[in-house]
Amino acid sequence: MSLLSDLINLNLSDTTEKVIAEYIWIGGSGLDLRSKARTLPGPVSDPSKLPKWNYDGSSTGQAPGEDSEVIIYPQAIFKDPFRRGNNILVMCDAYTPAGEPIPTNKRHNAAKIFSHPDVVAEEPWYGIEQEYTLLQKDVNWPVGWPVGGFPGPQGPYYCGAGADKAFGRDIVDAHYKACLYAGINISGINGEVMPGQWEFQVGPAVGISAGDELWVARYILERITEIAGVVLSFDPKPIKGDWNGAGAHTNYRDTLRTEGQLLTWTRMLLLP
Repeated sequence: MSLLSDLINLNLSDTTEKVIAEYIWIGGSGLDLRSKARTLPGPVSDPSKLPKWNYDGSSTGQAPGEDSEVIIYPQAIFKDPFRRGNNILVMCDAYTPAGEPIPTNKRHNAAKIFSHPDVVAEEPWYGIEQEYTLLQKDVNWPVGWPVGGFPGPQGPYYCGAGADKAFGRDIVDAHYKACLYAGINISGINGEVMPGQWEFQVGPAVGISAGDELWVARYILERITEIAGVVLSFDPKPIKGDWNGAGAHTNYRDTLRTEGQLLTWTRMLLLP
């Protein structure tokens, strides 16, 4: 296992200029994240300099089997906290081979609105509070809860500290640092009301970058929980009964009161 760890942590810049780009996109449910990697001849910092790529949309619920090709367009670049070095994460959106956005591509229309000169002049700021729940992998029950049973009532867990109140903090802190490394404007974390539930905040971020940063922050969290053997849930009500729900709350600096359409598109882009 130590050899495996050494290989994973190899610094490629010692031996090659080539870098690995992990292309990320949103799957057919509108919530699931997909990704695959490719080798580039050298470092890239401008998404317009990256090649478009393709994937089998019939395997993600986004295209029929007889016409399954979907094209992904690179839109935003982040440093890769897993491979590190010059390797990158690339947030993409998805199109048909003819260049039409597929139905789950909400970013395309949002980008049109955010790039409008009147909107650009207003600098719309967003802060998104993303709540989530960490679940034990084999039973889909919150971490820190007795299997098939319940912890003490809510009250001491919100922003709590201690082995009997805060469950999964190592995952949360790893995610916090990984997002900062990636260049995401993550502004904080806290324990939430239900034990095993946490929140991170992205922003303030301007315009469509808020959506890109939130989705990549979600992707990074998915990868960290994968490593930890824990299931990540964005379910708004993961546990039935009188237990706190989870959501993504959008805070908007309202500098242009006639932009109801802008806010509508933003909610479509950002929220589960």
